[in-house]
Amino acid sequence: VKEEIDKMITSGIIEAVEESEWISPMVISIKKDGRIRICVDYRDLNAVCVIDPFPTPFTEEILEGVAGHEIYSFTDGFSGYHQ
Repeated sequence: VKEEIDKMITSGIIEAVEESEWISPMVISIKKDGRIRICVDYRDLNAVCVIDPFPTPFTEEILEGVAGHEIYSFTDGFSGYHQ
């Protein structure tokens, strides 16, 4: 677990904090190949969050919006599991 957390800190996925008003428990899941996946139980936090009235658009909607333009932007989805 420590090795995975160290990798997440090094890659900027998570960062250490001294104090926080919110604490969510870490949950470890074993992948089919035997490696671990670090998860967080955000149910308590989600219960008090305001619902986003602007959901992420579908890929087709995004592509239709950029069709015919000359300039495009690219976003790398590194470790898309952590979103």
